[in-house]
Order: sequence, then C-alpha cells, then structure tokens
Amino acid sequence: MKLYILNGPNLNMLGIREPEHYGKTTYADLCKRIEDYCTEKGIEAVLYQSNHEGDLVDKIQEAYFKGADGIVINPGAYTHTSIALLDAIKSTSLPTVEIHISAVESRENFRQISYIRQAAIKTITGEGTNGYIHAIDCLCAYLEGKEAVK
Repeated sequence: MKLYILNGPNLNMLGIREPEHYGKTTYADLCKRIEDYCTEKGIEAVLYQSNHEGDLVDKIQEAYFKGADGIVINPGAYTHTSIALLDAIKSTSLPTVEIHISAVESRENFRQISYIRQAAIKTITGEGTNGYIHAIDCLCAYLEGKEAVK
C-alpha cells in the first residue's frame, strides 16, 4: 500500500507555532513517527509539506500518477480557502482523509468551513499529532474494505 501524507502551510513550524493549539512535537518528530509507523505496517509513505498551494496540487496529482492508494492531508489554512485543493482531490478520486491537529470545530468562525471535507472520506480533528496515525489506520481500513467511513 502506498499513501501520500501531505501537509500544508505552517505545518513545518510545529513545536514553535501556537503550542497551545498544536503541541510541542516538531514537524521532524511527526515525520519520523509517521515513517516508523508506516514501515512497521508495511506501508510506503510519501511525506510532503509545502507552504504553497500549487505545490500541494502538484503532489495530489503526483499521487494519482505514481499509483498511490490514498492520501492523508492536513491542508492547514488552505482547508478554509482552497477550491484548487478540493478540485485536485476530486479529480484524482483517491480516497482522502482530512486531518487537523487542533479541534478546529471549537476555534474561530472562519475555521468552521472546510472545502476539503467535501471530498474526504473522513475528517479527524483535535487528536493532536496522534490524529495522523488514526487517519492512516482509517484510510487503510477503508482501502482494505473493512470500514465504511464518513
């Protein structure tokens, strides 16, 4: 199984940026944890972070063309603004799990809108960086036909 784990703007600042919302785990630590988990599960993981919307669109399309089975994406602030990311996910038809480290539903009003959610098979929020492991597990279960998620 091959999964793309994509992260949007400012995720590279984990551990520095607003630790009250995002915790103290660094982006490097998060990547190591994801890589170790995926290796243990026999999953090929392609991890990528960008602060640029078009780069993320390119990676979503790359996932399709390079035979990925699914995508886990934390679109960061693009969650609330990017129809381009939504269209990219919809165009590939790859099963996608949306992840947010913080509980966006209990934050500012503008964070209540998620364009990505319209194309996601599941959205996970408020579990900290543990949410990535949950997202990988949900996506794998979905791909193996063991779980219907929404």
